[in-house]
Amino acid sequence: MKVSNFCENESYPSGVEDRADTLAALERLAGPVLGALAEDKLIATLPVRDWERERIPFTYLEAYARTLSGVAPWLELGPDASPEGEKRASMLALAIRATHHVFDPSAADYQDFDHGHQPLVEAAYIGLAFLRAPKHLWGGLSDEDRTRIIARWKACRKFETGNNNWLFFSAMLEAALWKFAGECNRAPIETAIHKFMEWYVGDGCYGDGPDFQWDYYNSYVIHPMMLEILKVCREKNDPLAEFYEEELKRAQRYGVVLERLISPEGTFPVIGRSACYRYGAMQLLEQLFLTGDAPASLAPGPTRSALTAVIRRMTDAPGTFDAEGWLQIGAVGHQPQIREYYNSTGALYLTVNGLIHLGLPPDHDFWKAPGGPWTQRRIWLGDPSAAADHALEADWIETQVWIDPCTSRT
Repeated sequence: MKVSNFCENESYPSGVEDRADTLAALERLAGPVLGALAEDKLIATLPVRDWERERIPFTYLEAYARTLSGVAPWLELGPDASPEGEKRASMLALAIRATHHVFDPSAADYQDFDHGHQPLVEAAYIGLAFLRAPKHLWGGLSDEDRTRIIARWKACRKFETGNNNWLFFSAMLEAALWKFAGECNRAPIETAIHKFMEWYVGDGCYGDGPDFQWDYYNSYVIHPMMLEILKVCREKNDPLAEFYEEELKRAQRYGVVLERLISPEGTFPVIGRSACYRYGAMQLLEQLFLTGDAPASLAPGPTRSALTAVIRRMTDAPGTFDAEGWLQIGAVGHQPQIREYYNSTGALYLTVNGLIHLGLPPDHDFWKAPGGPWTQRRIWLGDPSAAADHALEADWIETQVWIDPCTSRT
């Protein structure tokens, strides 16, 4: 079998091209949701398919909350005179008007936070959005809208959480209230942090409850929300902040794993629950770059190339959007059999959280560095400089002498 030689002269798109395509994906995803809400017409236009009839009470709120949390880091860059800055100004205006309609009782798109338990989840994603964009998004709201949002967050305290990632939804609510209202019920935050410290299974991964599950909830929810919550704890000089550094190390390891899961072709394993959230599975990897916490082993240019390859493949797959531009169920294109019972069209917009690295400005090294082969591409092209990978808890390997168990030779 002939193995291809490593090609150091492979051509990769520039950061300008990668950013343009990533931004185009954001506009394609977020534009219809925020645009319809800004006109007070989301309920009138968001499709409801036969398979999601039971999710009608939640789908519109899900579309708003998940879109907002994904677009927030980009909006936080603020308007400027560049073409992209003008697009941000326009999208920010849409997001502010959309938020007003979600919380205005007289609006057609006013959302009910009292039906079922799902509003707790979406209230948490709304809180995450404002934590990611406190200046331009939260700061751009009217006093009346901020008062209404805080009241809704407090009302969501009545919801009980499961013994799993839902603990972070209650904790995120309290972190947002702490940040923006100056008050919090600390107990849900303490419970979420301590429980997940107990449920750590090793090598950057937490169980989603007492048992480990093979899926991407460590990136959809667990690491991203834990980091944001612990940052608020640090700002408030709370004792729980002592867990931040430990959690960051674990998140960094999981980020390394996510990058290594991206194949040479720009795919990643579709495994476990909620595959229809598409490249939302890469949220944590992007968040580490967004906050300046990416480990040194993740080079910005090649990592950007990997992420953009995934985004292009998933966004451009036939059937990803319907004829009106709304997301359809699926991981790659339209795949109805991949849905979970809790999915709705609105829920699919958690995908937007796989674009949060747009919150890095265009002149950041993440976008300026030359593109290149990412880890799996280097390995499968035969790059002789490809590095070994070690578990987070296996640092002792570096100082031990390896012994062949069959021959007893070192």
